[in-house]
Amino acid sequence: MSVTGAGTPPAAYAAQEKAAAQNTAVQARAAEQNALSAKDTEGESLAEMLRQAREKADQRRDSLKLKVNPSRYGDAAMTAYSRLSGARTQAQVSAAAGYAQRQIVRFQAAMRSDSENSERIKAAIRQLQKAVGRAGKKKRELRQEDLLRARQKRARMENQRRRAASLRHELNNRRTMRTLREAGYMREAEIDNRLQGQLAATRMELREQARQLSEQLTASTEAAAREYAAQSAPAPEAPVSVDIQV
Repeated sequence: MSVTGAGTPPAAYAAQEKAAAQNTAVQARAAEQNALSAKDTEGESLAEMLRQAREKADQRRDSLKLKVNPSRYGDAAMTAYSRLSGARTQAQVSAAAGYAQRQIVRFQAAMRSDSENSERIKAAIRQLQKAVGRAGKKKRELRQEDLLRARQKRARMENQRRRAASLRHELNNRRTMRTLREAGYMREAEIDNRLQGQLAATRMELREQARQLSEQLTASTEAAAREYAAQSAPAPEAPVSVDIQV
């Protein structure tokens, strides 16, 4: 038995209770819709994060595919030493040093556009800087050889055979030692170039492994997201039943 307020007809009170019940049902549906919207927003944010992760992985894979052969960096140092070894005059030595200096400038600029091969570029720059320094040393040696040659010529003209022979022997020794050093420079550059190639291949393999791990992690995250979405899916809406008693 329900108690009504004084002066309120039973029919009017019943209508008020029915309206209140309907309002409560509407509010419940609105709250449920808000909760579903919040879940959808959360799911969309997670999906956006996964999409960005996939895009970054794709960009990384494309950059690895388009990467140029970095061996040209080591080849430049080899070319510089070859020119230096073949130089017979101070002018030719200066030309070889100029080539090495130009390559240094070019590789320093390449550091900004080819960051993946930065270690290979740094190694090539070190070799080229050595070539420039060794070119300066060779110019000094050539000047000394020219001086010995002039002394030898004067000794022959003065009929100083023993002195001329001694100067010729010293000149030959200097040339031999210089030739051996230059061959050592070439060998050093060749070994360093081969070593840098092996290190570059190792770094490339490590980057590829990191990419594969990233893709596996992304796939696992997507699977977890799908499982979470499935578990968070709302149950079928039950019909709302309003029992009004007068």
